Amino acid sequence: MCGRFAASRKPEDLNLLFGVEKWETTETLEQDWNVAPTKEVYAVLERPVKDADDRRPVRQLRTLKWGLVPSWSKTPEGAARMINARSETVHEKPSFRNAFAQRRCILPADGYYEWVTGAEERQLEEKKGKKRARKQPYFVTPADGSVFAMAGLYEFWRDPTLPGDHGNAWWVTCSVITTEAETTPLAVAPAEGPAALADIHPRMPLMLTPDRWDAWLDPTRTGLDELRALLEPPPGGLMRAYPVATAVSNVRNNGPELLEELAAPEEATLF
Repeated sequence: MCGRFAASRKPEDLNLLFGVEKWETTETLEQDWNVAPTKEVYAVLERPVKDADDRRPVRQLRTLKWGLVPSWSKTPEGAARMINARSETVHEKPSFRNAFAQRRCILPADGYYEWVTGAEERQLEEKKGKKRARKQPYFVTPADGSVFAMAGLYEFWRDPTLPGDHGNAWWVTCSVITTEAETTPLAVAPAEGPAALADIHPRMPLMLTPDRWDAWLDPTRTGLDELRALLEPPPGGLMRAYPVATAVSNVRNNGPELLEELAAPEEATLF
């Protein structure tokens, strides 16, 4: 799954990296090392510019709210539960299938956080059924330092309680597509702990390599077979993972120190 990620790249760098043609400086976001559901995030997408005579799709950098609200929803209350869409079923689920066909985006990140439950804590949880398992967070990021381009979907939702000209009448929300975690060895693995992403969690965000960016963003591509082919996971062995401080588990904590690598997990029994 993807429940938290880091996004510290500046919009100017993202514009250059993704070949963005349109970006409004009013949509500038602060660097964020602890992005949680319902926060605003940068998204790269292609669609015609509103009110423009030229209706060709234009590559844009936009700010969207993380947690997708389907266009047919009566309220936005379920957004926090719609942060992920499974690659295996995204083409058929009512909440995601229209966006998958027409509104795909890329959510740029430095990497994502995932939590591993310690073996001893898991045993206690299973025996007593009450104790909450302690979890060690890991940060997963491309080993070569490149951007982690997460495959995403976006959707428009009209708030029926507000007039059409109200600034908050339209919500633009997004979801991260996830896939089965890699079982191949990490490019760089911690000295002690998981050797593959699947050892951390059974799911991971679907990362798009640069050769798939154009096809994924192209809204004129609507053929189901062609789109499903774009959901193939990237080659294995591109990622590294390392333990970070449990401070990241509190969303109120935010700063580059959250990405600092620990010499070892905070508890020797955590894996």
